[in-house]
Amino acid sequence: MSILTGEVVSPQTVSKLTRSLDCLVKKFHEARIQDEWAYLFLDGVSLRVRRPSGRKRVQMLVAYGVRADGHRQLLAFMRSQGESQYSWEGLLQDLYNRGLVGENLKLIITDGCPGLAAAIQTVYPRVLHQRCWVHKMRNILGKVRRRDHDAVKADAQAIYLAQDKKLAQAAFHRFQRRWQDHYPTIVRQLMKDLPDLLSFFSFPRFLWRKLRTTNIIERCFVEVRRRTRPMVCFVNVHSVDRIIYAIFNRFNEDWKNHTPKVFTQAA
Repeated sequence: MSILTGEVVSPQTVSKLTRSLDCLVKKFHEARIQDEWAYLFLDGVSLRVRRPSGRKRVQMLVAYGVRADGHRQLLAFMRSQGESQYSWEGLLQDLYNRGLVGENLKLIITDGCPGLAAAIQTVYPRVLHQRCWVHKMRNILGKVRRRDHDAVKADAQAIYLAQDKKLAQAAFHRFQRRWQDHYPTIVRQLMKDLPDLLSFFSFPRFLWRKLRTTNIIERCFVEVRRRTRPMVCFVNVHSVDRIIYAIFNRFNEDWKNHTPKVFTQAA
């Protein structure tokens, strides 16, 4: 029975619709990608799938592109068992083979996944990499004592809110001096990640807020979760592909005539 209309739908109709969707999914995965994208946002979303052995989680790796003129598009998605370097290399190599060789690619923004960072160095080694500050702040604050939470948060925020890269580096050194004895592991990891956390300073100021986090793709995941929540879990992995394609295709159609104003300024 159809959830939307309450009418009985025959197995033949369901089969026909399924075959049609599978063809559209295949076409999406094989479509040529123009090498015109300036910013590439990469992240993963976890979804539950029903298997014979029970419910399991499947990771969906997603690529979201923005052109210099502000046009945006969800370029690709790929099922995986996790976010290993091997898995991410599979998605990035697929983008490359379909035409996104990176001649116009200025920056790749990620959540900070180590496997993804390593995959970028394999497929797009010459492109700047920006780690998401939202994820980094979450990691930092999850490891500090409650009494230090507000002070550590303010000192860490001072790094990415600085007026330029040099002042951001100075803010980090202040963070280091103040918290080295209390949280040496946090300080050491922040120092290691700092170059990739400050890449956004190489771009026009009005883009900084958009380029220093993966929020732009996370908002798509919010919609994915909202639309798939009533399903509880997917029947199989192919049903995951069908619904994700349908959601992403709707986004892409809606975005054809709507571009984020902040990116348009850079055109």
